[in-house]
Amino acid sequence: MQKKTILIVEDDEDIQQLVGYNLIKAGFLVEYGDSGEQALEKIKNQMPDLVLLDLMLPGMDGTELCRIMRSDIQFSEVPIIMLTAKGEESDITSGLDHGADDYITKPFSPKILISRVKAVLRRKAKKAASQVDASDDIVTIKGLIIDPGRHEVKIDGKPVSLTPTEFGILKLLAKRPGWVFSRQQIIDEVRGYDYLITPRVIDVQVFSLRKKLGGTGKKIETVRGIGYRYNDSN
Repeated sequence: MQKKTILIVEDDEDIQQLVGYNLIKAGFLVEYGDSGEQALEKIKNQMPDLVLLDLMLPGMDGTELCRIMRSDIQFSEVPIIMLTAKGEESDITSGLDHGADDYITKPFSPKILISRVKAVLRRKAKKAASQVDASDDIVTIKGLIIDPGRHEVKIDGKPVSLTPTEFGILKLLAKRPGWVFSRQQIIDEVRGYDYLITPRVIDVQVFSLRKKLGGTGKKIETVRGIGYRYNDSN
């Protein structure tokens, strides 16, 4: 099996070497970028299988690089794990909103880092396999259309731009209208069983999702003490 290539975007040489050493030891190929600009050039020349991205970089910061990658169809599917000292809840939700697949705060355990890298790569492989027959999974419900294959949402024919996490939450709830999902179930289904975020982050994502959906957002109901459901009867 061909080894996966991980691009480490980090301006701290000690952290670069620590992360790189552990990734190589785990069987990965490693590339390095000292800045957002340098990383973007490397991505354009040879697309990595995953990017480990520090937020605080000289010049273009990690958030901007993440935004550029997610807005370019060439790189939009490359998994991104943010690796940063900024660990406040607002920082985590901002990272997810900009399209990060995972978020690890410093200091970190190298073993946990490797496990999270492998988990994100597994999710990517699973997603790619599921997209082969994605047309069968299109959800249509009273003016709302969710197309997983195209990663598109439309309401009464008008497209709605959602982050990956918002898209996953909406798809999960709308596929089983009336069914109540706990916050932890949503985390497990949308982000993976080994994804370490708090249920509060899901509340923030749902709040943003409701705003973007307009009137349709009212169909996402809070079930007090449990979680959320999509009510298509109202």
